[in-house]
Amino acid sequence: MTSLVIVDLTVLDKTKLAEYSAQAGETLIPYNGRFIAKGAAETLHGEPEHVMKAVIEFPDKESAKNWYFSAAYQALIPLREQGIRSCFQLV
Repeated sequence: MTSLVIVDLTVLDKTKLAEYSAQAGETLIPYNGRFIAKGAAETLHGEPEHVMKAVIEFPDKESAKNWYFSAAYQALIPLREQGIRSCFQLV
């Protein structure tokens, strides 16, 4: 079953975010992941902690977890932490 990684984020440094995003996108390829949405989120109800979202689609939960915990992606986390404050959730 298709699974989604939903990323809630707040930008801390646009330059670091751009650097991270370029590299992170490449790490999705071996796991058949792809961005299906990203950008400012319109709040319909409630008080969000973050104002932006990214949604990444994977063929299944195993692929999503294998991507997130892969050495290639884990190596980018320090750069990610410089560029954004975030929360990643798997659905």
